[in-house]
Amino acid sequence: MIRRRVKITGIGPVTPAGVGRDAFATGIAAPVSHVREYTAFAKFDSGAFVAAEVADAAIAALGVARNTGKLPRHTMFAIAGAELAVRDAGLTLPDLAGRNPLVTVGASLMDFGVMNRIMERIMRKGPGYGLPSAVFSSSVSAISGAIAELIDGPTRTLALQSACCSGVDAIGHAADCIARGEAEIALCGGTEAPLHFHPMLELKMAGLAPDSAEMPERMCRPFDLWRTTGVIGEGACLLVLEPEESPREAYAYIDGYAYATDPNEQPVAGLGDAIRLTLANAGRRQHEVDCISAWGPGHKLVDRAEAGVLRRIFGERLAEIPAVSLKGAIGNPLGAAGAIQTGAAALALRDGSIPPTVNWQYPDPDCPLNLSARSRAIAHEVTLVNSHGLSGTNACLLLSK
Repeated sequence: MIRRRVKITGIGPVTPAGVGRDAFATGIAAPVSHVREYTAFAKFDSGAFVAAEVADAAIAALGVARNTGKLPRHTMFAIAGAELAVRDAGLTLPDLAGRNPLVTVGASLMDFGVMNRIMERIMRKGPGYGLPSAVFSSSVSAISGAIAELIDGPTRTLALQSACCSGVDAIGHAADCIARGEAEIALCGGTEAPLHFHPMLELKMAGLAPDSAEMPERMCRPFDLWRTTGVIGEGACLLVLEPEESPREAYAYIDGYAYATDPNEQPVAGLGDAIRLTLANAGRRQHEVDCISAWGPGHKLVDRAEAGVLRRIFGERLAEIPAVSLKGAIGNPLGAAGAIQTGAAALALRDGSIPPTVNWQYPDPDCPLNLSARSRAIAHEVTLVNSHGLSGTNACLLLSK
């Protein structure tokens, strides 16, 4: 079977660094961290928190995500990203009606904001004050359905929940459907809104978020020798995908996608299989990769493990391949992170520039990647996008110019 090439024709980022394509491109090009002390949980007397937060005013200013005030935050982000993406492609959501679009959105977590509010209300007023609809509205599966409602026409929807790989898996699934001729247009990506007392408390207790708010903008230091742990962020990125023959201009092409699971007791080891399968799926060899969008959450062990996988695959050439992690700028928005990386990688391929790895200052000999704390003007042709989930999931995309 002949597979069609798949291109990205619209990008809809909703991130702490910027909302909308232009603001996002400018934001991630600057060597600035958007991590701040997060004081919303002060009433719980549970210590300090830091996070990278999306500015609600930035979404409102663009006139997207209409009438979403009562929706779960992850769904609001996804709708904003979807509207931005189709607008970027020169379309509107209603324009997709009659085209049987595919909508695939991934998230790592249900929206805890809804559940937290209901649990607090039940504790205050009693079990009669539960809200049955919350079980459905806060779920990952409701996100794609909310976008489909705005399209208001026949739509194929799918929700993916594969830990932090959810966004990349959603994009990869959509790209495969278009490549096989099962769809002519897709809206896909990831969204996440974890900045609620639960799960933030548990993430901090697990050592996946800092327990101090001292110098919060310096907390997330991907691949840096003095890194400790990652910082949680929030946001979304939705993409419009179409086959090559579409009249709309391409930011980049999605040539390959694959996923793999870590072997028992070997964190991140499955990333190597995901990379090899992605290259095989794209019909590419490792020497053709000339840029790496690394997962790099700034965690002492995870960064080292990812670097080890990359070193085994690319050998000594790893030190020559420009690489970047966005986490120092926007934190780790879990299931949305890989989708945001993909949007950034597509823009970088188009513009011939690579964003900085914010807060990378002291090279770690165990992480011999070609990083820079400043934006770099480097023309490149093929980018590998990595994602990893602590549940042992791994997923990769291969983008080309």
